[in-house]
Amino acid sequence: MKKRAPSPSPLEARRWVLAGRVQGVGFRPFVYRLAHRYHLTGWVQNQRGQVEVLAQGNGPDLEAFGHDLVRQAPPLARPEVRESIPVSPAPLESFVILPSEESADTRIHVPPDYFTCDACLAELEDPGDRRYRYPFINCTQCGPRYTLIARLPYDRPHTSMAGFPLCPDCAREYADPMDRRFHAEPVACPVCGPRLTYHAHDGASVTDTAAALSACVEALRAGQVVAVKGIGGYHLMCDARLDAPVARLRARKPRPHKPLAVMFPLEGADGLAAVREAVELTAQETELLRGPLRPIVLARRRARDTLSSGIAPGLAEVGVMLPYSPLHHLLLRDFGGPLVATSANLSGEPVLTRGQEVEERLARVADAFLHHDRPILRPADDPVFRSAAGAPRPLRIGRGSAPLELHLPLRLARPLLALGAHMKNTVALAWEDRVVVSPHIGDMGTPRSLSVLEQLTGDLQELYGVRAEVLVHDAHPGYATTRWASRQGLPSAAVLHHHAHASALVAEAGVDRPCLVFTWDGVGLGEDGTLWGGESFLGHPGAWRRVATFRRFRLPGGERAAREPWRSAASLCWTSGRDWPRAPAGADLVRDAWARGLNAPETSAVGRLFDAAAALTGRVLTASYEGQGPMGLEAIADPEARGPELPLVRQGDTWVADWAPLVDWLTDDARPVEERAGGLHDSLARVAAAVARAVREETGVADVGLCGGVFQNRLLTERAAFFLTEAGFRVHLNREVPPNDGGISFGQVIEYGARARP
Repeated sequence: MKKRAPSPSPLEARRWVLAGRVQGVGFRPFVYRLAHRYHLTGWVQNQRGQVEVLAQGNGPDLEAFGHDLVRQAPPLARPEVRESIPVSPAPLESFVILPSEESADTRIHVPPDYFTCDACLAELEDPGDRRYRYPFINCTQCGPRYTLIARLPYDRPHTSMAGFPLCPDCAREYADPMDRRFHAEPVACPVCGPRLTYHAHDGASVTDTAAALSACVEALRAGQVVAVKGIGGYHLMCDARLDAPVARLRARKPRPHKPLAVMFPLEGADGLAAVREAVELTAQETELLRGPLRPIVLARRRARDTLSSGIAPGLAEVGVMLPYSPLHHLLLRDFGGPLVATSANLSGEPVLTRGQEVEERLARVADAFLHHDRPILRPADDPVFRSAAGAPRPLRIGRGSAPLELHLPLRLARPLLALGAHMKNTVALAWEDRVVVSPHIGDMGTPRSLSVLEQLTGDLQELYGVRAEVLVHDAHPGYATTRWASRQGLPSAAVLHHHAHASALVAEAGVDRPCLVFTWDGVGLGEDGTLWGGESFLGHPGAWRRVATFRRFRLPGGERAAREPWRSAASLCWTSGRDWPRAPAGADLVRDAWARGLNAPETSAVGRLFDAAAALTGRVLTASYEGQGPMGLEAIADPEARGPELPLVRQGDTWVADWAPLVDWLTDDARPVEERAGGLHDSLARVAAAVARAVREETGVADVGLCGGVFQNRLLTERAAFFLTEAGFRVHLNREVPPNDGGISFGQVIEYGARARP
């Protein structure tokens, strides 16, 4: 960097306080180098959540330095100037980096985990570099953060790297402000850093890092399933091109149909040549894959590719990703092809992070294990994105995208902890005008999921130095999160599931006018005691009024209907006064209980309508994972099909859409199933527009939001957005918070805060 020549001018001094993302991103060495460029004296200090800078020199240089603190900040930094004030000059001879201050009570920001930067990749591939092929190479611009920070400020003794003393070479880099590894807290090398070990079921153990990596690659080439420890947890990996290992993985996990993510080696000019052999990438998807989050991206599968047919059975898309850690880069390059990279967990649970636990719990799933000895302090699963209506939409937040920090449109009187719902859960810590949403936890039906929830709620409060005074939870009394809240001895408040959905969307979108929000999903407890899921609300957070819903029907068997779509299909037929020949054996007993209202709660859920449609068309009668039927219908749907018009009638102060015409449509075997599937999407999108027009005539509302798990469906979302936009509405969709239940915790914060506001 070329230095400016100093210019004579009276000595001036200024103090800056910078918050935002300024820790774990190389900000202090950047400030140090910038100060030397402008011939300034002074200091920079890392504090709890912020950086303080004092600089002095001539006026023009000092002013330019202040601008460049933000304008030329490192790529991963997001500095916010909280304070900039002139101070009296002092007798300072140089610019230095002061030791971190731990006692300051300030605005803490915890950095997420970052993908391996290009500079480190170049060293990884350079035979002359001392970190050649070292699986844990990193610098201030890359590497793990959130998953290894024990406490703040972010310094090496406060991380899981504290147990790896630096060798002289690494210590020299770590202490040199002009080096890009200055205070790169996870910095290490083959001499002093973490190492790989390989363990196979046949008893073979390899403790040398290079040999362990080679043994893993050979096992994968032999068609074995290997559990590989990464940044935020373990992956189960196998050859994505061969049916046999994929089938074994599915049978052992067990995961018979749910799609598997695939990791591809970097190839070609932009690194995506191998990916493009399997899927068709849009410009948006290309940008996502190459972007800093390195997420799993759902992309349309090519008609002919080399992937196993068992990767995503019955679906038109594949979840693809690039390697984001140096270990993944080495593994994919040495293997020479795509690998399945699915979370190493039991169904619905958080990803596993500890070697012994992985070997015990996945002993019958994996043939071998590739471990490393850098502890993972908290899990972070891979984030998942899907493009819809012109923008990328998160389906799951995790490694690289969480903890997700958002600004609140209100100020809280007391810190609170929002516990989310039951499926795809996250938690959110909120105080003052800030909220932090955790990475994806999972479904709350297992002891381990609850244990991770307890860990994350404690970790977030410790890391951010905030103690929650109120717990906010879903209104459903049977949810594990609701029961957990009741045992904590803190004041608690319930928020309706769909109010949280609506509030999350309008807060993220920044809508400060009355908004009509469609909250379509599986089921959630409504204020009338029925299971909602097809609701439309008008208003704003803290003051929602239900203005539309769907005709109710009973769910035979209650919660069993979620995994047995034939039950919803049979109910639609029985409610319409007709039989359904495809009902499985034993359905007569179910019908008898349904007729008497035994374990058959009423619902308006659009998600269950989709389930019913999957069964009525003969696609899925029994599902092995949530959403299997609806996802399969979207995959085959004719996007040009025109479905039947759904009647919209007024009942009291609520508009009710009637699904009845869909029963004849979906059971009409004379129509191609692709047309029936497309018509379903069309009918639902058109009735959404009809509801919006009817409500606008009464209220003048011009803003419409689409949220809830059903709007993960791209075809439905884009058709509904098209019809609504064509009708003159402003349409809002999620961009940072998942539209599914992963966004409920954020919505609970917004809804509770709005209700508590004086």
